[in-house]
Amino acid sequence: MQEIRRDVVFNRSIIFSPARAKRPSDFKAHQKPGESAGNPARKSCAFCKHHEHECAPEIFRVPPDTIDWKIRVIENLYPALNRTLDLPNPNTDPNNGGGCELMLPGFGFHDVVIETPDHSVNLSDLSAKEIGDVLLAYKDRIGQLAKIESVKYVQFGGWHWSGPKCQVPDDAVMKKLAPNSGGAKLARKVFKNHGASAGASMSHSHSQLMGVPFVPSTVSARLDSAKENFCRTGKCLLCEIKTEELLVGESTHFFALVPFAASLPFEIWIIPRLHASHFEELDHEKATDLGGMLKLMLLKLSKQLNDPPFNYMIHTSPFQMSADSLPYAHWFIQIVPQLIGTAGFEMATGCYINPVFPEDAAKVLREVTILM
Repeated sequence: MQEIRRDVVFNRSIIFSPARAKRPSDFKAHQKPGESAGNPARKSCAFCKHHEHECAPEIFRVPPDTIDWKIRVIENLYPALNRTLDLPNPNTDPNNGGGCELMLPGFGFHDVVIETPDHSVNLSDLSAKEIGDVLLAYKDRIGQLAKIESVKYVQFGGWHWSGPKCQVPDDAVMKKLAPNSGGAKLARKVFKNHGASAGASMSHSHSQLMGVPFVPSTVSARLDSAKENFCRTGKCLLCEIKTEELLVGESTHFFALVPFAASLPFEIWIIPRLHASHFEELDHEKATDLGGMLKLMLLKLSKQLNDPPFNYMIHTSPFQMSADSLPYAHWFIQIVPQLIGTAGFEMATGCYINPVFPEDAAKVLREVTILM
């Protein structure tokens, strides 16, 4: 039975059209025979220890001032934005469409967080504390960019692929998995940019950050939806989210669920239990707790879905938010395994077609046992 649900967080509609030929537990990423999961067999790349000279300039490392680093934050060698351009007027917003504001210099920051010096290690291979340290490196870099008045918003994202390439199922297989997707192929796009298409060399576990001089329209829409709900109910959307059938995991400070109107199959959100507007409010205890929760969710997806490519994004709040906006702004992490592609309908309407009901996806993921 098809169903249309309203995503009240991102203020959009999602169509659920369950695949009849496949059960939710049958969704898998496909690999070529003999292709190993995790990072490819190549033993080193520019992101590895002792190859630092091959990278763009370093911003900082953890621990500092040592060759035995665990995490490095560097400039992107092929940045989408240019940090050396003149800073725009901090009061200028290209989203307002006002005359000359339709075009601005491409000022901004584009950084890379190298999450481990070991080429063969994925993020989910790290301990909860080590993943927490990566999250704290995000926090530290956000703190640096927050001091630049022209930077309005920072977006973090991570990606993972399995093997040199993912096998792309043919149209017949994809139509069985998702009959309404038009035979869309398995997504092979990961969070990489121009110049990062050097095959396996960029499979080294890393994530990226962009600091932009405007608040992206999707962020504004998310906050506007949260504000509308708060004005109507007096409550934060994510504080009041219902989790019974959608819950996947819980920890001391966080819970993970498949959202009620998930845009894609097996999408997961990790949400702070206590209301928090900005990711950079994270402390060391919560970072380790979040590291454990993130590790658990990634391992569940890997085990159930055959180590699929995925993206994860941190949805936080803009720097210059008024105090009266904080009660309804609640940050969270979104994890999206890349199992199906998006076609013209999604691009034209912003309305996704999901072949797996969230309750079914959550049940499948809850039943996956992980020993940590």
